Amino acid sequence: MKPLAFRMRPRTIDEIVGQEHLVGPGKIIERMVAAKQLSSMILYGPPGIGKTSIASAIAGSTKYAFRTLNAVTSNKKDMEIVAAEAKMSGKVILLLDEVHRLDKGKQDFLLPFLENGMITLIGATTSNPYHAINPAIRSRCQIFELKPLTPDEIAKTLKRALHDEERGLGRYQTEVAEEALQHFSQASGGDVRSSLNALELAVLSTSPNEENVIVINRTIAEECLQKKSFSHDRDGDAHYDVISAFQKSIRGSDVNAALHYLARLIEAGDLPSIARRLLVIAYEDIGLASPQAGQRTLAAIQTAEKIGFPEARIPLAAAVIELCLSPKSNTAISAIDAALADIRAGKSGDVPAHLKDAHYPGAKELGRGLEYKYPHDYDSGWVKQQYLPDKLKNKRYYEPKQTGKFEQALAGIYDKIERGK
Repeated sequence: MKPLAFRMRPRTIDEIVGQEHLVGPGKIIERMVAAKQLSSMILYGPPGIGKTSIASAIAGSTKYAFRTLNAVTSNKKDMEIVAAEAKMSGKVILLLDEVHRLDKGKQDFLLPFLENGMITLIGATTSNPYHAINPAIRSRCQIFELKPLTPDEIAKTLKRALHDEERGLGRYQTEVAEEALQHFSQASGGDVRSSLNALELAVLSTSPNEENVIVINRTIAEECLQKKSFSHDRDGDAHYDVISAFQKSIRGSDVNAALHYLARLIEAGDLPSIARRLLVIAYEDIGLASPQAGQRTLAAIQTAEKIGFPEARIPLAAAVIELCLSPKSNTAISAIDAALADIRAGKSGDVPAHLKDAHYPGAKELGRGLEYKYPHDYDSGWVKQQYLPDKLKNKRYYEPKQTGKFEQALAGIYDKIERGK
């Protein structure tokens, strides 16, 4: 017998739970199905949230032939069979799982059928299609992002499965405690497939009581769904989203949000990403407002690497809290990026002759270094002379902020030198 999650797949889009932004009344997929004007699409999102379900529901609602292939395990011959069926019937909906792994040979075979509309491709992927999918396929598809189901939506699906006598568990006399249902709904992290299969395991593996009722309590639910409520793929989009939120929370001085995202990275055991990002933050976002923060962050990271998890969480948390509450300055990154922008735009110019290397025979005859003024020969340690090329001689890249005492002091020296020019 096929798993409960497979049996309970929606037969029409009216049976889909969640994804209201796509299949709700008046939304794009609902409108396409109602008008029977389907276009190829890519469904993108984490595992177990309904990509295959939406594809099969679209097919069920439109009554078109529906076939499922995998971009990795299915070969070109499998695609030729689908193409032959499309020629016979005029239209086939093809769900292609792992569409981001489609190789060029299979892609080239499919493209003409996508162009003439005989095959409506529904590609399913957990990878960001803008990064992972070949532009030739991507440009012929609409891209729809699916969201993890909420606990309430998962609970609705579970209750439906418990009462469905044809496809679900309705033929069993069951009693699921509210705390057990809550665990099934929350502990899967939005993965409805895991929740359904755990529910089925609980029902099938629990003996009935004296009244012939299968009672599922929280303990049984936890045994059957041991997956953590948090999942993390270091190579997936979610990883980069967490890293991005981590840095932006520290930049925004939100200690609690930053600790939340740090906890997610710690739970994933991803010390290298934490270490790299904290060092970047220390110099990109705190920078000259508190230069000591960079040194202390490095010390915290070195300590974390030496002691390892779980104790590594302590110095990492200390570094995050300090970075959050430190004064912020992005002047260093802004200054170097402005200088790089000029270089990349071709704005460089010749090095002034008095700054050119003069440590070789014949340099004097070429006029190298003749008018260079050695700053240490002057009491102030500074002397007015041109350092930038002529094309950029009045350019300012560094614009100091007043967010920390250290940079305030630098700003005073900088302004004095700039006025002296």
